[in-house]
Amino acid sequence: MSSDLWSFSVETYIRRGAEPACLQLQSAGVNVCLLLCGLWLEARGVACTEQRLQSLRVTAGPWDTDVVQPLRALRQQWKAAASLDAGLNELRSQVKSLETEAEKHLLLRLERSAERWPQDGTTETSAWLEGVAAGAAHLNRDALHQLRVAATGT
Repeated sequence: MSSDLWSFSVETYIRRGAEPACLQLQSAGVNVCLLLCGLWLEARGVACTEQRLQSLRVTAGPWDTDVVQPLRALRQQWKAAASLDAGLNELRSQVKSLETEAEKHLLLRLERSAERWPQDGTTETSAWLEGVAAGAAHLNRDALHQLRVAATGT
C-alpha cells in the first residue's frame, strides 16, 4: 500500500472494476476523492468517527464545488461536440488534465487534514465507505463493494 493518498488513489483506480464503480458512485452524488480517502484511512487502520467524516467533508466541499465540479461539467458538456472538432477535442483533453490536477490537489488537502489521526487499527471494515457515501441518492452498494475489492487487490 502506498503511504500517500494520491499514489494509493491512482493504484486503486487502475485496478479492475474500480473505475466503473467510481463512476457509478459519482453519478449517485458520492465524492470519489472522499471515497478513496476513506479506503486509504481504512487501510491505514484509522478509526472512522463522525467528527473525522465531517472534517473531511468540510475540507473537500468548497474545493470540489468551486474547482473540480465546474471542470468536470465543462469536460462533459464538450464531449459530443469534441468528437466532431479536433480543436475542441484538444481543449477538452486539457480540461480533463486540469480536472485530474484539481482532484490531486483535493486528495492532498484531505491527506493533510487526516495526517495526525492515529493509526490504531480499530476501524470497522465498512465504516469509512458507508460514512462517506451516506446520503447519496440511489446508492449502489454493489459499486461500493466492487471499489472495496479493487482497493484491497482481492
